[in-house]
Amino acid sequence: MDSPRPAGADADTRWPGQLAAIDMGSNSFRLEIGQLVDDRYRRIDYLKETVRLGAGLDAAGFLSDEAAARGLDCLGRFATRLDGFAASQVRAVATQTLREAKNRDAFLARAQTALGRPIEIISGREEARLIYAGVARLQPSNAPRLVIDIGGRSTEMILGRRERPQRAESFQVGSVSLSMKYFPDGKFSERAFREAQIAAGAELEEAIGPFAPRHWREALGSSGTVGAVSQVLAASGKSDGTVTPEGLRWLMQRCLEAGSADRLELPGLKDDRRAVIAGGLSLLYTLAMNFGISELLPARGALRQGVIFDLAARLAIERRAAAVDKDIREGSVRELQRRFQVDNAQAERVATVALALLDGVAPETASEARRELRWAAALHEAGMMISHHDHHRHSAYVLSHVDAAGFSQSQLRRIGDLVLGQRGGLRKLEARLQETAFALHLLCLRLAVIVCHARGDVDPGEITLAGGSRQPMLMPAPGWAETHPRALHLLREEVEAWSKTGVLQPALATA
Repeated sequence: MDSPRPAGADADTRWPGQLAAIDMGSNSFRLEIGQLVDDRYRRIDYLKETVRLGAGLDAAGFLSDEAAARGLDCLGRFATRLDGFAASQVRAVATQTLREAKNRDAFLARAQTALGRPIEIISGREEARLIYAGVARLQPSNAPRLVIDIGGRSTEMILGRRERPQRAESFQVGSVSLSMKYFPDGKFSERAFREAQIAAGAELEEAIGPFAPRHWREALGSSGTVGAVSQVLAASGKSDGTVTPEGLRWLMQRCLEAGSADRLELPGLKDDRRAVIAGGLSLLYTLAMNFGISELLPARGALRQGVIFDLAARLAIERRAAAVDKDIREGSVRELQRRFQVDNAQAERVATVALALLDGVAPETASEARRELRWAAALHEAGMMISHHDHHRHSAYVLSHVDAAGFSQSQLRRIGDLVLGQRGGLRKLEARLQETAFALHLLCLRLAVIVCHARGDVDPGEITLAGGSRQPMLMPAPGWAETHPRALHLLREEVEAWSKTGVLQPALATA
């Protein structure tokens, strides 16, 4: 286990104690800035822009230039507001549209430049976990509850009690996707509502048993769609803001009377909701009917607050080395090791050597990057359960497709790329190797795998790595080469392999 280094969130910032979350949703982008004071949350600022990123996804799964431009412009404005925030104070997450987009990597590269910060694509289940974290913290309850979040292209459903989610699922249906398909040009009809509800029901059918009313006593709706419907019902005098089947039927009837979104006049309905109101109503009514929801209360918390609370927990862990195991990702890694019957002793050997090598050549490496290297070592043999041959490819595949609480898809891909590169040729990661830090971390992992290949006890001090990050020198302890001829042979081959990449030029001292 590595020892986390201080987060330094307050050392290089004009805004000490403040944390920021960016939620890049399918309909809106949101920036929330908040602060935890005596364990109480205080919102400092909140910015929201209707970007309609999800509406820019074509039938082939490509994000249009127009939608991308809207997103980039918004992120540029968010970047201005975040001027003076340290890197450790901000976390940006992207959801369903970028989970789907085939050209997401190209967009992410431009988006991260516009924002000036890394952006993580999170899985549906991780999104659901963070949504529940936001709701549970800002609206605590002892009752078992169902939390629903209807986004532009996905719907998250979570069962939980107090602050612990017990089941979390994400379904690929949302207000934007339904509105685009069944209410094109904003036209309303009974047939369109009926077909939208059937489509939503088909997507949600598998959840009827697991999320049945017997599992919860109260239902809460988080984020945009539920909030918009709640506001209209309250402003129209139809409820106190509680969403009911009767209220939803009344709203759908008002839509039918208007005939189209541009003619729909309802108190409390904001202009940015007109284009997606029909899809949202269809989905909400389907949920109410299929899951026995007689009353859906608007929730105070949402994904963005959950991201802030999760970020605060990570920073607290970095400040308290003894509390490292409280990081939810540590538990996820241990569960994956158990599930794939990883040889934990060998994983620990490789991790210890890899981190020792990294500390020798790059002692100022950030704690999060050190964790990623350690997690890669912990799971580098997960694919052995599938096949010993090419197990590195199987291990990388597992990491690229697994849901692991606390991890974003982006982070799992980085770890998976390290695992993929643990052995074999380097050309398969040619693009990633252009990042010097990644290349150096991969070198440390590959060297550690070689040093530990005999699967026996290894003294990490017997091999050190020093010098510049582009021309590191691998230095065995005196006498090591004579007693480890096979490992020495593999190390020489490794140095030769790297010499052909033009990225790192490691050397082996064998005096």
